[in-house]
Amino acid sequence: MTTIQIDTPDGPIDALLNLPEGQGPWPGVVVIHDAIGYGRDKEAINDRIARAGYVALTPNMYSRGGRIRCITRVMRELMTQRGRALDDILAARDHLRGMPECSGPVGIAGFCMGGQFALIMSPKGFGASAPFYGTPLPRNLSETLEGACPIVASFGARDPMGRGATDRLREVTAAKQITADIKVYPGAGHSFANTLPAQPLLRITGFGYDRAATDDAWNRVFAFFGEHLAAGG
Repeated sequence: MTTIQIDTPDGPIDALLNLPEGQGPWPGVVVIHDAIGYGRDKEAINDRIARAGYVALTPNMYSRGGRIRCITRVMRELMTQRGRALDDILAARDHLRGMPECSGPVGIAGFCMGGQFALIMSPKGFGASAPFYGTPLPRNLSETLEGACPIVASFGARDPMGRGATDRLREVTAAKQITADIKVYPGAGHSFANTLPAQPLLRITGFGYDRAATDDAWNRVFAFFGEHLAAGG
């Protein structure tokens, strides 16, 4: 894992970069962190993606200003679907495309807040999108997914913020004929693929890590990415 700087329309920001071992080039994946920000959990996620054969790049969505101020701004831009946060994600996509280690196709994956970004950015030049519990879904979901790339989405049935989300996402992707793999994990809650602090308390509130759901979700994601992000795909 390496911390690098990427250029954006509003100036450089830092990002986590992981490369697979061996001889490239490989497809790329922009990874969008949750509201907590990036740290050890996101480093582990980047490493998992790289070990699967993808160049993983996580832009720091909180690069500018104080943390609370950044969270407020990024959340506002997520709701309005415009602003610097979206520009930063596109800049990360373009950075990957410009790397000699990247074969060209780029996917996007995200968690919680990042999962919502993965959905709203799915029509923005990505080859595949993998939102993990990206709830709540955008109110204008049908408009948001106009022209979307293929989507592989993972939700926890015990997620207090995810009620009705999978049915709605299935309905819209089917109506728009978007290739989609949408799965709900019965025993899992929100953040089931993130190793966050205070796990026992989180599980009581419908959150928390679930290894079986995590492993299955990533197996689906990598199979899906393998189909849709193949070189020249």
